[in-house]
This record gives sequence, C-alpha cells and structure tokens, in this order.
Amino acid sequence: MPARRPGGLLPAPQPPRPRRTAFAEGLDRLRAAAVTEPGRLRIIGALLAVLVVAFGSVTAWQTSTRAAAADDVLTRSQPLTSDAADIYRSLADANTAASSGFLAGGQETRQSRDRYEKGIRTAATKLVRAAANSDPDSASAATVAKLNRLLPEYKGLVERARTYNRQGFPVGGAYLRYANEKMQREMLPAAEDLYNTENQRLRDDYADARPYPWAAIGLGVLALAVLAWAQHRSYRHTNRVLNRGLVAASAATAAVLVWLAVGHSVAVTRLSDSRAHGVRSLDALHEARIASLKARGNENLTLVARGAETTKVNGETYDAYDFDFGTNMTDLGKGLAEARRLADDTAGGRPVAAAEADMKRWRERHIAAREQDENGNYQQALDLVIGGRGSTAEYFDAVDGALAEALAHEEGQFRQAARAGRDAMTGLPEGAGALALLGAAGAVLGIGRRLSEYR
Repeated sequence: MPARRPGGLLPAPQPPRPRRTAFAEGLDRLRAAAVTEPGRLRIIGALLAVLVVAFGSVTAWQTSTRAAAADDVLTRSQPLTSDAADIYRSLADANTAASSGFLAGGQETRQSRDRYEKGIRTAATKLVRAAANSDPDSASAATVAKLNRLLPEYKGLVERARTYNRQGFPVGGAYLRYANEKMQREMLPAAEDLYNTENQRLRDDYADARPYPWAAIGLGVLALAVLAWAQHRSYRHTNRVLNRGLVAASAATAAVLVWLAVGHSVAVTRLSDSRAHGVRSLDALHEARIASLKARGNENLTLVARGAETTKVNGETYDAYDFDFGTNMTDLGKGLAEARRLADDTAGGRPVAAAEADMKRWRERHIAAREQDENGNYQQALDLVIGGRGSTAEYFDAVDGALAEALAHEEGQFRQAARAGRDAMTGLPEGAGALALLGAAGAVLGIGRRLSEYR
C-alpha cells in the first residue's frame, strides 16, 4: 500500500535516468553551439584547420613515397640492373676470350688472356656488390650465391683445358666444351635470372614513382573550396571583402596545390623520358651486346669442336655451335634495330649504325671461314676467325666497342632525365607540411578575428 503524507499519497519512486555518454553530451553541446553565430564560427574554424592540415599531411606522405621511389630508380634499381647486365656480359666475354685463347693453341696471346681475366674479375666484383644490395632471403641473393659457387668450378675447367691444350692433348677441347656447357646452361641462365629480377624491381620503382597523388590533389581542391565558401560567408555577414587570415590560408593552400601539381607533373614527364629514352634503349643495347658475345663464343667453339657437336632441326643435321651462332646473330640484328629505333639523337644513333655495318662484315667473314673449314682448310678458317686485320675478331671487337659507346651515351641520358625527375620533387614533402601549418594557423586567426567581434 502506498505511503501516506498529510493531504494525500506520496508519489511513486521514479526509476533512475540512464547516464548519457560523453559523445552524446558533446553532440548536444555542438548542436546548441550551432544555433549561435560564435558557435558556427568555431565549428567552421576547426573544420578549416583540419582540412588544411590533412591536405598538407597527405601531400607530404604521398610525395615522400614517390620521391623515395624516384631516388631508388636513379641510385639503386637501375644501377643494380646495369650491374646484373654487366655480370652476364662479363661472364660471356670471359667465355669468349677462353675459346679464342684455346684456338691459338700453346701460343695463347696476352690480349686474350687479359680479356679472360678481366671478365672473370669484373663478374666477381659485380657479384660482391649485388650480394651486398640483395635482401638475404630474396631470389637475387640465392642467384648470386649460385653464381659464386659456379664461378670457381668454371675457372678450374678452363685452366685444365689450357693445360692439356699446351701439351697438345685433344682432351683439352673436351674440357673447354664442358666449361662452355656449364657457362651456357647454368651460369648465363642464372645471370639472366638476376638481370630479370633486378629489371622487375626497376619497373616496380617506376610504378611507385609515377602515379599522380589524387588523394592529396582532391583534399587540396576541397580545402580551397571550403576556404572560398568561408570567405564568401564572412563577406555576407560583415560586408568586408577580405579576411586576412582566410586569405593567407587560401594562399598557402593554393601554393601547395600548384607546387604539387607542377612538381609532380614535371617529375612524371622526366621519369617517363628516362624510361623511354634511357632504360628501354639500355635494355635493347644490353641484349644486343650479349647476343654478340654469344655469337663470338659459338663461332670460336665451332672450330674447337670441329663437328663433334651436332643438332637436328626440322630433320636437318647442323653443327650445333654454328647453328647457335646464326641464332645469336639474328638476335643481334633485332637488338640493334630496336636500339636504332629508340635512339633519339645523333650521338646515340651513330654507334648503333656503325655496329650494324660491322655486323654485316662479320657475317660475311664468318661465311667465308665456314667455307674454308668445310673444304678442309682448317688453318685458313682459323686465320679468318682469330687472325689480324679483316678477321671476324676485328669486326666483333668493332661491334662490341660501338655498343659500349652507345651504352655509355644512353646511360648518361638516363641519369640526366632521372635526376631531373627526382629533383622536381625535392623539398615538396617538407614544404607542403610547413605551408599547411601556416595555412591552418591563418584559418584559425581569421576565424578568431570574427569571434572577437562577439565579445
């Protein structure tokens, strides 16, 4: 029964009201503030500051990642790709020099010996650098370890071939063919895998450096639009044309947006140039030079083997090394044609044209040497291959020298364009952050000036 009090019954006890969350209370205060002009101004000021700071932060983040990728293109991935190509070229060059020295018999020339040693030494040096710049568990590290294991084995086979050759034992030729087989079937494919892996890393760095920072650009446009709306609102309420703080914030935001758009556009243009007129040309020239080295090695081994190695193609039997020589020369012609198409100036096109002319003379001399060998004139064939003036050796050296000149030129063009692309974004992340803070401060001061009118 309800309790009584004088004059009537006591009211029934009310259940306790549920406690409201801090978020709900904050939302209520925000709604209450939004119905007054000072409250609206505070909300607008906070929104402007957040937008400008967010724009600066996203700009700094996106441009810093792209600048780092552009720097990697110039200082890491492309040099490592070139090193990988040099490893392949050096190994192939050493193999070619070894076969040339073998053909000279016991009177191996100092030049062919030095060329062999230089190729082995260069490959070993580049492998050390590749190992230092590879992640321990990466595919590149495994490939480098494999090449470091195979290189001493190959050198041992070559030295045995030389020893037996000086003594006049025919088994020397077998050792040289075994060394060449190890080079062609194990070492050069591994070097090619390393080159492809580093080339893929270079493509990935380009892909990271070139995309436009649309998130930053979108935030910048939104921040400018909201700043313009805030100034228009201020004009409608005060009849004052300009609010200095908001004008300063707009100027800082616009400066960052223009710097971002122009700087990144220049960077993309120059990086695209470095790829189109640098990297692609370098790839074509590297492939052409490797094909020429393979061709020279197979040309020498044709005389070393003297028909001991054959292959069947479409039912026809061919000398294995001479058949591979023809394939290599076809690849050389394709690589030179592509390099000539990509050359965009006289300095780059001239050595490629010279290499094409020397390649034709090389092929003609090779045909003459093969005719002599097939007719039983081995010494005449040998003179046409490793002799002095007018031999295939002379034209091979001319092709190799022209390709080296073209590679040096394209390397310089790549570095110039890639450096310009990287430098176009220099200071942008730091500058965007600093200007964004100034812009946010300007927006807060501008709104604060309006709030002071209500005190």
